[in-house]
Amino acid sequence: MKKYLPLLLFLFLAMLGFSYGQKPVLENNMVDAKATTETKALFYNLKNLAGKGVLFGQQDALMYGVGWQGEYDKSDVKSITGSHPALFGCDLESIAKDDSDLQSAEKLKSYCLQAYKMGGINTLSWHVQNFVTGKNFYDTTKCVSSILPGGEKHKEFTKSLDKIASLIKSLKTGKGIAIPVIFRPFHENTGNWFWWGKPFCTAHQYKALWQFTVKYLRDKKQLHNLIYAYSPDRISGNFDNYMERYPGDDFVDVLGFDNYYEFKDLNDERSIDIAVKSIGQICTYAISKNKIAALTETGQEKLVQPKWFTTVFNKIMNDAEASKISYLMVWRNAHTGHFYAPYPGHSSEIDFKEFYNNPKTLFLKNIGNMYDTKKSIILPN
Repeated sequence: MKKYLPLLLFLFLAMLGFSYGQKPVLENNMVDAKATTETKALFYNLKNLAGKGVLFGQQDALMYGVGWQGEYDKSDVKSITGSHPALFGCDLESIAKDDSDLQSAEKLKSYCLQAYKMGGINTLSWHVQNFVTGKNFYDTTKCVSSILPGGEKHKEFTKSLDKIASLIKSLKTGKGIAIPVIFRPFHENTGNWFWWGKPFCTAHQYKALWQFTVKYLRDKKQLHNLIYAYSPDRISGNFDNYMERYPGDDFVDVLGFDNYYEFKDLNDERSIDIAVKSIGQICTYAISKNKIAALTETGQEKLVQPKWFTTVFNKIMNDAEASKISYLMVWRNAHTGHFYAPYPGHSSEIDFKEFYNNPKTLFLKNIGNMYDTKKSIILPN
């Protein structure tokens, strides 16, 4: 029996995602060839999840929930399941404005550090103010051409990028380790509600904006702890719509997809099937390019259908291609009129616990060290 122990150990470690006797080869197809070791490991581990399990995330999960705000180590998700989400979303809007203050940046920094120390993953979106009018992101006055190099508002745009870069550069542990971040700018660009949306700039202008942003942060600001996520809105099963404004494989690490509308009415089987088809198309392309696929924003506001989570997730996981997403994230829990994950006492609480107990859903308790290729074990629920 003793002579078989090395073989049995090898097989056991292989099942847990370890490599025996050699370090996993980190892919060199990231946007940033100089990415930090921890950032490369996160990219590798997220990519390696495809088909094995799906990380669950929520926007602003640690900041507040229904009926509470600013309580340390609390989230509505944890109050129900006993575990925080695995992925934590925050937004850069408040720290990139002209009138931004140091307090906002410090608060955002504290939540990112807290998530990392717990073993979670940070993703940062950016609801960008309109640089032409000075109004918010919903002001659809054409702006993209003005902030590209040579445009009259280009300097204002780079000032905002400088603020973002300063915040991201400050995300370090006490030992000086730069915290990896999934950066998701200019999202839902196929829609018509943001000034960077499809009706308000050409495909060429959008790609130029994305590529300039990446180069500025990576090359000029020397940020090497970013994973870049591209996330248009729904594409209705037409992959050409997804690729029309795609910035290119050299500028994207995560191929994401925001979808609320097509999952809004679960009595409409056709809309769900179209959404799952879209996710599958994105997964197929991402995997062919050694990239990560994700459902970067989804959810049903107020969860009017108590079994929303299990119904939608089962549809995804029963699809051969769509099941290869590495993570999904729902939007925030602000108050009883605007929430996307259940809170204690809500009618969807039982369904969410069933969702949590599915061996394919991964919460914070279910993951090892995502920043080390030797310790990213999927733990049982």
